[in-house]
Amino acid sequence: MGKYFGTDGFRGEANKGLTVEHAFKVGRYLGWYYGQDYKARIVIGKDTRRSSYMFEYALAAGLTASGADAFLLHVTTTPSVSFVVRTEDFDCGIMISASHNPYYDNGLKIISGSGKKIESEIEEKIEAYIDGEIGELPLATGEKIGRTVDYIAGRNRYIGHLIAMATRSFKNTRVGIDCANGSASSIAKSVFDALGAKTYVIHNEPDGTNINRNCGSTHIEELQKFVLEKGLDVGFAYDGDADRCIAVDENGRIIDGDLILYICGKYLKEEHKLANNTIVTTIMSNLGLYKALDKVGIRYEKTAVGDKYVYANMVENGHCLGGEQSGHIIFSQYATTGDGILTSLKVMEVMMEKKVSLGTLASEMRTYPQVLKNVRVADKQAVRDNAAVQAAVARAEEELGEDGRILVRESGTEPVIRVMAEADTDELCEKYVEAIISVMKEQNLTEA
Repeated sequence: MGKYFGTDGFRGEANKGLTVEHAFKVGRYLGWYYGQDYKARIVIGKDTRRSSYMFEYALAAGLTASGADAFLLHVTTTPSVSFVVRTEDFDCGIMISASHNPYYDNGLKIISGSGKKIESEIEEKIEAYIDGEIGELPLATGEKIGRTVDYIAGRNRYIGHLIAMATRSFKNTRVGIDCANGSASSIAKSVFDALGAKTYVIHNEPDGTNINRNCGSTHIEELQKFVLEKGLDVGFAYDGDADRCIAVDENGRIIDGDLILYICGKYLKEEHKLANNTIVTTIMSNLGLYKALDKVGIRYEKTAVGDKYVYANMVENGHCLGGEQSGHIIFSQYATTGDGILTSLKVMEVMMEKKVSLGTLASEMRTYPQVLKNVRVADKQAVRDNAAVQAAVARAEEELGEDGRILVRESGTEPVIRVMAEADTDELCEKYVEAIISVMKEQNLTEA
């Protein structure tokens, strides 16, 4: 990770950790970098948080000042930016979003011309320019100044792309959608309506400050209640920029990313479409997923947390399905990033083709109890290198054996260490997590 860019772009509280000056300089550098030999074309999307408009204009100003043309998709999803970039000959794309974070945070996700997260080498050059380590870039003048183009047509083509992927009509299926008052508010319902579903939507009235607030994939209890109250067949919840999807079955059970990977992976295997008979997961996936995949003869690989690492593994090894427990699911035949709405459609495909409820499909996998706690620390490196913490983790791993696991890792975007345990009971999970956190406190590694 760099000084500004973490595992999912440049993120921080709007006008504190991430300012309009930062955004302007990001635009200046990208416009110059891609425009050295020709006029660059760069597309911008944003989510619904209030500061997204401010950053959109700052980016557009920086891009056009460097001579690039800025194409504005307006409120849209991260995967739609990726789709437009790779299918319509753009040099790169920028998504303005802090994903599942509160409204007062924001972020800049830079997407390469092939639709993937930008290379770390370019991020490093942007950071150097922001910090004044690269000389001032030339300003475009006269007819070389860039222009800003309204490009909502790109978002509409993405909607058509989603609709075209469905293999069956959803007629008479009662589907609930939680749009998290975010990007999905402008897209999701129209897709399900076009496919014939009886669509029931909540949290699709963004006001700039209610994105992710007690709604969406990070507050799935809202969708659980909605599905049960309305007697729906299935529900889908997205995060702020709709690159995640968490489902709820007809009984109100949470179907997280691990269960989605199992359900879709098993279906693809049965259809002889699971490339290399392998699913790519991250180290955060539940132990129950691996045991279930072993049972049906599906192989798996593990990466660091972050869908860009999942996708890199998929590309390198030719795999077609991968994702994270948090709901970032990648179907590489159709997308280069996690896509919440696409994931919904692929789950619906399994349900419709097999004529089986989501609850029945999910019942084949046992999810192990899991406790995850975030600990704010002053120095993440010091925690990682501490001998006492390492010894506590080793003891817990030895005691759990094959019936559980411990994971201690750094957050990619915050001064936080995440301590996670999986075991047969919640009580055991709590015991081991607290034991490790206690050692961190004893070593004076935590913040008050």
